[in-house]
Amino acid sequence: MDGGVSPTEPPALSMLDRFFRLSSSGTTVRTELLAGVTTFLTMAYIIFVQPAVLSAAGMDAGAVLTATCLSSAAATLIMAFAANYPIAVAPAMGHNFFFAFTVVLSRGVPWRVALGAVAIAGMIFVATAGFGLRERVIRAVPEPLTHAIGVGIGLLIALIGLEWGGIVVDSPATLVSLGTFTSRPVLLAVGTLVLMGVLMARRVSGAMPIAMTISTLVAWVLGLATFDGVVSAPPSLAPTFLQLDIAGALHPALFDAVIVFFFLALFDSIGTLIGLAGRIGLIEDGRLPRARPALLADAIGTVMGACLGTSTLTAYVESSAGVAAGGRTGLTSVATALLFLVALFFFPLIKVIGGGYTTPTGSTLHPNLAPALILVGAMMMQGVGRIRWDDFTDAVPAFLAIVVMPLSFSITDGLAFGFIAHVVLKTAVGRRRDVHWLTYVIAALFVCRYAWL
Repeated sequence: MDGGVSPTEPPALSMLDRFFRLSSSGTTVRTELLAGVTTFLTMAYIIFVQPAVLSAAGMDAGAVLTATCLSSAAATLIMAFAANYPIAVAPAMGHNFFFAFTVVLSRGVPWRVALGAVAIAGMIFVATAGFGLRERVIRAVPEPLTHAIGVGIGLLIALIGLEWGGIVVDSPATLVSLGTFTSRPVLLAVGTLVLMGVLMARRVSGAMPIAMTISTLVAWVLGLATFDGVVSAPPSLAPTFLQLDIAGALHPALFDAVIVFFFLALFDSIGTLIGLAGRIGLIEDGRLPRARPALLADAIGTVMGACLGTSTLTAYVESSAGVAAGGRTGLTSVATALLFLVALFFFPLIKVIGGGYTTPTGSTLHPNLAPALILVGAMMMQGVGRIRWDDFTDAVPAFLAIVVMPLSFSITDGLAFGFIAHVVLKTAVGRRRDVHWLTYVIAALFVCRYAWL
């Protein structure tokens, strides 16, 4: 049988078929569940990475894990039941680094205030769902910058991964230099990077978590990791639950952070939804059906995540793995959401995989996680090919956005340089009509930001 369930199937399966429209989508319960497992394995690295990243900002790693799993499960279920899409939602890579390293560590903003900024961005997302603001914002952002943003974030993530693996280290003379490759943690990071790259090249489902698990076993043998068990009760949510400071985030100095959180969530969500919907033939007359509930899943998930204690949530491009495995409906997302809840009970294992190793010099390395960050950065490079490098007025703003992000450790500054350069160059060559009026406003706000520093 090509799809759905047969008339002899149990009533529960028939109900699933009717609710998720399995038969009309040409799929089956078994295919959908396997696709959900595939999606989870492909994106499971966020369970290990998120606590490590946000704990660098002073947050409790166990509470972050619980917040991540609960908010991801809830948002993915909203995607499943409200939009009937096989797309999972979880804290976004890049957004978490902006939260921890740019807003909290670089600017000295308390993490509770940063969570408040995330919640405000999510509430703007929800409140403007019916006013077309998202579409206007997307039209206002220059096309070269929409591609450059992802590339710049990817380079920033890769740089942090190289540092977490000890592959590059700080250097007073050259800013960074190669690390000590005779060090066991560095060798482990390099070996894990090779293994993970090979598994991904061979399109092995769950390549990242598989490689991280093997790396952790090797770390245990080398004395770089200590196991405290595999299964336990979920960590307490108390250290981060409702700890967000929305009033503090309303300070004018954090306006740009809120806008960046909103921008990043907007681009990631729409880009992923359109890309995956087109892949499974859901685009109708150039429009995405059920776009509003799908985008609301991200927006509501972001607000929930901030209340629980994690950074911005967005639709995951890794859902393409589940789509490739045959996922066509929200039942795929249900399976993925349930696995996020199951992961709550494996905190001891997640803690050792995501935990760091303190070197004799006092620095902390993450040889198990670093390769995942490096390869995520590599996967985000594809936007480079979509930039018109032969047009100087496109190339320079895109280039500045790309290089400033990793060099300044700031996504905000990368965006600022890109927007300002775009407006200046287009205006200088008499192409003012190529610049949306809102782009002028955004560039002016960034100029004011630097003037007030």
